[in-house]
Amino acid sequence: MRIALLGLGLIGGSIARALHERDTSGSRPRIVAWSPTGEGPTAAAGDGVIDEAVARAAAAIADADLVILAGTAPVCLDQLDRLAGPWRSSLGPDAVITDVASTKAAIVARAGQHGLRFVGGHPMAGRESAGYGAAQADLFEGRPWVIVPGPADAAAVERVEGVARAVGAQPQQMDPDEHDAAVAAISHLPLVLAAALVDAIAGAPDVSRAGWTAASGLAATGWRDMTRLARGDVAMGSGMLTTNAGPIAVRIRALIAVLDGWLEDLDRRDGPDVDAIDGRLRAARDRLEGETR
Repeated sequence: MRIALLGLGLIGGSIARALHERDTSGSRPRIVAWSPTGEGPTAAAGDGVIDEAVARAAAAIADADLVILAGTAPVCLDQLDRLAGPWRSSLGPDAVITDVASTKAAIVARAGQHGLRFVGGHPMAGRESAGYGAAQADLFEGRPWVIVPGPADAAAVERVEGVARAVGAQPQQMDPDEHDAAVAAISHLPLVLAAALVDAIAGAPDVSRAGWTAASGLAATGWRDMTRLARGDVAMGSGMLTTNAGPIAVRIRALIAVLDGWLEDLDRRDGPDVDAIDGRLRAARDRLEGETR
């Protein structure tokens, strides 16, 4: 099998590394890669992780059994347009297209509009670091890999699920809207929260430069862990937020309602409502403990 990776950053590079390092039978697919800058594919070819770095996307696609769109969601949308347009003649008659972007409804809909043989995909794994240099062969080990079949045939779905299994992931089929609502809650809202927290503290008009310097000097794991996502790749973050804006807005409104409740319990004229605050913290802890039971 020939796999074409369009984009070779953290996710695309980790797919290539996993396929390369997990191969014990000598039957690893032939992997070719292209990216706009060429940096990731060139480095991966030098490492022996891929078979060829190509200078043109059309050359990567030619004769590929599986084309993996490994860029941000807006980039995937643009590439679907190209695959339906100037790149279509390079697609083989049996080629399957998939992606690894973190939103699905818009991408699956665009592929359907173009009549492409497409299976949506989203490996539920990542790091705040970006680029091929951050790629890890074990990034997907034991992690869900969401598969959104759409109108694709069973053979196309099996081809994508086969690659997910080959890199150590666990394929899990979902509806695109169900997926986007879920990741809005557990992935995209946390990114908004991390960025908002930085803005509310480090960027607040009532916090002086000296005040922020003093506060940041005291910061430990709580601040680090809560702001980790805000340190990530801006293009990837912007792409997933703008292509999943509706479900994220629903979760932000729900969060605002909860924060209003916290404010009411803390900002009382006669002092904080200790019982209410204790109850909120206890309920949050119990819900998280329930996840592991």
